[in-house]
Amino acid sequence: MEFVLYLLLGACAGVLAGLFGVGGGIIIVPVLVFSFTLQGFDASILTHLAVGTSLATIVFTSINAVLEHHRKGAVQWPVFLWMTVGILIGAAIGAKTASLIQGPLLQKIIGVFALLVALQMTLDLKPKGRGGVPGKPGLIGAGGVIGWASAIFGIGGGSLTVPFLTWRSLSMQQAVATSSACGLPIALASTLSFMVLGWSEPYLPAHSLGYVYLPALMGIAVTSMFFARFGARLAHRLSPRLLKRLFAALLFCVGLSFLI
Repeated sequence: MEFVLYLLLGACAGVLAGLFGVGGGIIIVPVLVFSFTLQGFDASILTHLAVGTSLATIVFTSINAVLEHHRKGAVQWPVFLWMTVGILIGAAIGAKTASLIQGPLLQKIIGVFALLVALQMTLDLKPKGRGGVPGKPGLIGAGGVIGWASAIFGIGGGSLTVPFLTWRSLSMQQAVATSSACGLPIALASTLSFMVLGWSEPYLPAHSLGYVYLPALMGIAVTSMFFARFGARLAHRLSPRLLKRLFAALLFCVGLSFLI
């Protein structure tokens, strides 16, 4: 039954990622926290386990997205390259930061982040273009900040990378495509860091590799890769405004539940 839950979670996360262009991690992390709580996992590690597992699933969904965007020629590979340098450093530091935060406090931080994303989607806040793409130091610095924050929240960074790239005058299509590419190194670096940092944790459940719970990873990865394509197709048929409002309401409930 637990594995069936992970399959369903992967399907929901994939559809939402395809519909809204945000990483499924913003949904995967809260649901895994609730699931791990019901399964009786130790409270001191279950939030870290949810974040690490979420990041591991993004590795699989990112590969599909990157290939699709590359076929359309939308990925700005020079931007991706220099941001990745910062991302790798920032993701490692972010994973270490998350490991030092107690589980209940980490839940509250993720709850605040969910509320902020809900507010951004409700008000449709988007930065106006300003200047061009920054130089190598600027891209490395931005990648470092995005990698650090993404590792803490267990996300692929799309909700941070897309606004940054559009602010620096990339088209929305290029920003989304390049953000998808950046999600892969974020997920890889963060996942490896969470594995290493949690390796000697005594309270981990069976079938864990550090802070990555393998049954959840396998179940979510299997269905999210398929349903992300379905979500992308569905996005072209439904009202974007309605979808954003519904998703914002969902995130608002998630954020409040974590804070309360």
